Amino acid sequence: MNKNFSLLVFDWDGTLMDSEARIVDCVLAAIDDLDLETKNREEVRNIIGLGLTEAMQVLFPEGDSALVKALSERYRDHFLSHTTTPSEMFPGAVTAIKNLADMGYLLAVATGKGRNGLNRVLTETGLGEYFHATRTADETFSKPHPQMLLELMDVLGAAPEQTLMVGDTEYDMLLAKNANASSLAVSYGVHETERLLKCQPMGCIDTISDLEPWLNYVA
Repeated sequence: MNKNFSLLVFDWDGTLMDSEARIVDCVLAAIDDLDLETKNREEVRNIIGLGLTEAMQVLFPEGDSALVKALSERYRDHFLSHTTTPSEMFPGAVTAIKNLADMGYLLAVATGKGRNGLNRVLTETGLGEYFHATRTADETFSKPHPQMLLELMDVLGAAPEQTLMVGDTEYDMLLAKNANASSLAVSYGVHETERLLKCQPMGCIDTISDLEPWLNYVA
């Protein structure tokens, strides 16, 4: 176990689960439902990682609260009930989480997903028992505000210098920075590596299976 870190906090979408296509498809379907001006897939990719309300506000900054609420409701409906676009764990993710738990790390999730969505995937993947605490964007501030990470550190008794945030977006990197914690980027998710490195993470790994060797290397 790495002597520097006791708490490992994971983003979910784009870090542990390959859900990018599902999220984009559902956002575009929600926009279509409301007959709004369509967005291209790159515009939608850019908001993955934010809380749902914040994401819709970025896509439609001119929209009022009623529009944002309607878009969010249509998105949830598509994501939870109607889409046929699959979401699967990245190769090695399940094994990595189980191994890290066996090594004695405290594990947590900080995600832009809503609570219902996170609980669903934790049950479907069988990983719920391995995480000591989780926070979602509908129960605290969205990334990159530090509150999500501060709450996790508080409930698990970990200091910022003992905490590592692992994620695929600049929102994850800035979340860690704003909470005075460390961050580690993954290159296979939503935001390109160059964009992530501008946020000055400790490093960048190419697969989630590389996390354990990386932790051993920096120990």
